[in-house]
Amino acid sequence: MAEGVRARVKAPATAAAGESVTIKTLISHPMESGQRKDGDGNPIPRAIINRFTCVFNGETVVDVMLEPAISTNPYFEFEATIPEAGDMVFTWYDDDGSVYEETKSIAIG
Repeated sequence: MAEGVRARVKAPATAAAGESVTIKTLISHPMESGQRKDGDGNPIPRAIINRFTCVFNGETVVDVMLEPAISTNPYFEFEATIPEAGDMVFTWYDDDGSVYEETKSIAIG
């Protein structure tokens, strides 16, 4: 597990049924591409978030495969239509097998 990894999500607590809302996510992660070398000339192993998903009430909203060219601390912003109240589950998958997850509940109001 990479050190200091922290996921953050900004999503509204309420929305009108059928409303399109803006979702913002950021995960603090070094995203080492595997192409750089340390001070002794040894390659630094690849360590990236390789996949990000967002699922709302069991339905996939976003599913993104990430490559080494992604910058440190990947940020995603996207629109999602909220048809009903429910939970939005955000998941980040790390090369080392670690999985980071955040859940935000959205009520209809």
